[in-house]
Parts: sequence; C-alpha cells; structure tokens
Amino acid sequence: MNKINKVKRVHFENISSTQDYAKEKRVEGLPIIVTAACQSGGKGTKGRSFVSSDGGVYLSKLTFYKNFPAKQAFQIMAGAAVAVCETLRFYGLSPLIKWPNDVLVHDKKICGILIENVFCGKDVASSIVGIGLNVFNQLPEELSKIATTIYAETGQRFSVEEVTARLIAELDKPRTMEDYRGYIGYLNREAVLIIGDECVHGTLLFVDEEGGLHVRIHGETRRLTAAEVSVRI
Repeated sequence: MNKINKVKRVHFENISSTQDYAKEKRVEGLPIIVTAACQSGGKGTKGRSFVSSDGGVYLSKLTFYKNFPAKQAFQIMAGAAVAVCETLRFYGLSPLIKWPNDVLVHDKKICGILIENVFCGKDVASSIVGIGLNVFNQLPEELSKIATTIYAETGQRFSVEEVTARLIAELDKPRTMEDYRGYIGYLNREAVLIIGDECVHGTLLFVDEEGGLHVRIHGETRRLTAAEVSVRI
C-alpha cells in the first residue's frame, strides 16, 4: 500500500459531518484530516446516525493510494481499529474489537468507525476513515447500557485534543492483520447473526486475511463479509 503523504488538518467547532466535508475535499486530490468538537449530522455504518456531542473525538481522514489492490481493502478498517485500540491502551483500558470495526471496553461500545472507499479498477484509489471516540461526552440515557466513555471507565477527564493527537499519530503507523486479530474478541462464542432477513445463531471462529468472518452455523462453516452480516453478541 503506497500512501500519498503530507496531511493537512482542518478543525471545526461545529460541523454537520466531518465525513461529508472530507468527501467534498476528495476532488482536490489532497489528503486531509478533518476534526470537530461537535457534529450535528454524524454518520455511522449502514446509514445510522452517530451521536456527536461535545467531549468526544470526531475525525475523518482522507487518504489517497497508489497500487493498493482492492482485495486488501479490509486492511484500512483493520488499521483504523488497531489505532483506536492502541490509543485506548495508553489510557489504561483493555479494548476489544467486535468484528469488523466496533471497539468495546467491558462489553460496551466506546468507538465507532466508518470506512468509505473509492475504487479505480482493481485498486483502492482513496478512502475516508471516520472515527467517533467517546472521551467524556455525555451519552444519551438510552445508550448508557451499551456504550461507554474513557471518562466513565477511568474516572479521569483527559483532554480531547490530547486524545485526538495520539489517535492521529497511531493512525499513521503501519499495521498488519495479525495486529488486528490480536484485538478481536468474542471468538469461540455464540452470537446472533443477522444475514439479510435471516436471523440465526452461530459460533464466531476466526477472521481471515481479507477480513472475512468464519462462523459455524448448524454444524457448517461459512465465510461472511461485513457487507452481508451484522453480529450481535
């Protein structure tokens, strides 16, 4: 994977979506990191909204590539997830990745990651990595049982700017699929798999080099991609 470097950072106190801003900048052909103190229209995976109140890290990183095969595109998601986990470890936490890209602490979601790639033939031309990391932001009551923050887990109110700077540094480090698999949690456990309109129970087995999740359903092993299945632990 050959990245085009020299990344400019742009910060907003309030913006609709750092991801949308990065998309608008894609036509300029230059890498950029967009951060915001708050978002009014934060985006999650599969079209979901992402709560983005003051006190969290809201970041989108636009990267351009040369000679990056599309079949290796999952490495982008894997690298982002590992960067988040390494950042959280610095603050004394023990994060796990719930495949493919949710980062959890004590079984509660602390970070969401959204990847949007543009392909040119058989290569990845560019990607936008969107990250929302809960630092000390107030979570809605309905999310309190399934989500958490760095502050809730440590009792310490770390600076959002400090956490952002550390995360940006981690995002710039090369990662391997082995690094990613080292953080994968919930393997060899039964989970609910939502595949289209079908809802089945299966056992999570392992994640392969291209990011496919191998599961055992009714005694048979199947390979699933992030686009076709949602996992509920």
